[in-house]
Amino acid sequence: MKAFALAAALIVAPLSAHASSDMPTAAPAAEGLSAEKLDAMSAAIKAGQFQQITSVLVARHGKLVFEAYYDDGKPDGGPEARRNTRSATKTVTAMLAGAAIARGALPSVQAPIKTYLKGRLPAANPDPRKDKVTVEDLLTMSSIAECDDDNSFSRGNEERMYLIEDWVGFYLDLPVRGFPEWMPRPEASPYGRSFSYCTAGVVTLGQVVQNAVGKPLPTFADEALFKPLGIEAPHWQMSPLGLAMGGGGLGLRGRDLLKLGQLYANGGQWNGKQVLPADFIKASVTPHANARENTDYGYLIWLQTFPGPDGAGHKAWVMSGSGGQKVAIVPDLDLVAVITTTNFGVRQPHAISEKLIAEHILAAVEK
Repeated sequence: MKAFALAAALIVAPLSAHASSDMPTAAPAAEGLSAEKLDAMSAAIKAGQFQQITSVLVARHGKLVFEAYYDDGKPDGGPEARRNTRSATKTVTAMLAGAAIARGALPSVQAPIKTYLKGRLPAANPDPRKDKVTVEDLLTMSSIAECDDDNSFSRGNEERMYLIEDWVGFYLDLPVRGFPEWMPRPEASPYGRSFSYCTAGVVTLGQVVQNAVGKPLPTFADEALFKPLGIEAPHWQMSPLGLAMGGGGLGLRGRDLLKLGQLYANGGQWNGKQVLPADFIKASVTPHANARENTDYGYLIWLQTFPGPDGAGHKAWVMSGSGGQKVAIVPDLDLVAVITTTNFGVRQPHAISEKLIAEHILAAVEK
């Protein structure tokens, strides 16, 4: 059976009991994509040209046009598998912060996190500057804490956090970050913020949201985000002290991830209902920090540009997790793509997924 035939068979499979919350489906050609090019992509994936891709889903104009699972038939594969989203979870935590603001539980992104962490004063490295850290500082990976997951020497490196049971306390105890003269200070950085990728800060943001809304983070997520989208049975990883891990590891189906991407593409709306505030979505995909060359950062979402087959660049908002997990929202094409993988032990897994998006999914767009 051809790869695309498999995808088509899955697309027309019976929808869940919450069919009203599922995305409508359409043939690729009806939404301006080449079925032949998507079929060629599927063949390349099956041939191992992209290592271990486990699923690809594509929506155009709000309709599911391609869906294929390359681990179907395995005990933990197929359309109902809860994919370990890794750090794509961080964008979900940003959504929950937006939902808390919409409900008035948080006044704004300028709210100091200290207000919602009473009784959690840092046991180490007290500093009045740490008292001024805001929700937006954590949303933009630019708080003053010395925390860098990309630097194994950093005191705030994610792997060090997992060695203790109190992950929020780990973040709060971090010293203030230093800026030697060869590193630009925040005021000299693009957008006035100095980016430093910090999972511990996002874990702490989850605690802030939980305390602000007065209910466990998974309960609030179901109420404010997942149930309105028809997302069922998400699998949260938990800290040793029982806090849902807002920084990574959330288990969601491929279609669930596609819905979250489509929610951003729709400006926070789903089936005519405003699930997240439109102004929060707009702020989320506005550059707030420069993450690296040609890539900016919004509210726990990457802002990058993919090359198109016509030579034009296509700006995208990308939920991203280790191994090359991707939810790419490409607004100028009204397209959302999901890629899940098990490329955890291969070189440059993000580049592999980005190549798949640019050279196959975007290249399939014909009009």
